[in-house]
Amino acid sequence: MRILLFARRNTKEVLRDPINFFFGLGFPIILLILLSIINNAIPPEAENPMFEIRNLAPGLAMFGSVFMALFSGMLLSKDRTSSFLMRLFTSPMTSVDFILGYTLPMLAMTIVQAAITLLTAGAFGLEITINFLFAVIVTALTSLLFVGTGLLFGSLMNDKAVGGVCGALLTNVAGWLSGVFIPIDLIGGAFKKITNILPFYHSVEAIRSTLSGNFGHVFSHLTVVMSYTIVIFVLAIIVFQRRMNGEKV
Repeated sequence: MRILLFARRNTKEVLRDPINFFFGLGFPIILLILLSIINNAIPPEAENPMFEIRNLAPGLAMFGSVFMALFSGMLLSKDRTSSFLMRLFTSPMTSVDFILGYTLPMLAMTIVQAAITLLTAGAFGLEITINFLFAVIVTALTSLLFVGTGLLFGSLMNDKAVGGVCGALLTNVAGWLSGVFIPIDLIGGAFKKITNILPFYHSVEAIRSTLSGNFGHVFSHLTVVMSYTIVIFVLAIIVFQRRMNGEKV
């Protein structure tokens, strides 16, 4: 119950900043619309699949969840540097309770964002089947990677530093190293090897495989993503616990 109450409070805090909230939720949709218009303007003889909706939609669904790192990280860092968390540290809540309380609202936001993004893609030609629902679930699972990353940085840094790392650095790294903007196979070489090691590419491929019904590939890609996610959440809990105890990190 206390986790849900804390999660409800965190939801209200995120909604108090409607500009950032709607920018985070709406930016992937704006990109989807603009890139789809560009794709429609490309002559068919060019045979350029880069911005085809079947390739674009999974990447932008993942890209939207990157903003959850910014939301979760900034919320935690602001709470940590205020007296709010200091008062709560005297309550029976554990570090796991706090981390879950920050995670649940971000998970709900990701589900809404993914559903809207993929429905918008349907208006531009993406086939909407039962796999749509599974793709939203997979997107929510992959978003935990970014939520955990935000909470880890939020436990370590102030809100301005979190904004720089999660808002500028992480969004660009995730975008370019996942194949959202440039197909990985088009570049190949060492770049492709790096992307195969990192979880961003596998997040996109898990969503893409789900939409296409290739569930055998979904689990292999999800395994990579969730392995990173577990490590990041464990680190976030450990660092947050040290903050609760007043220890240096």
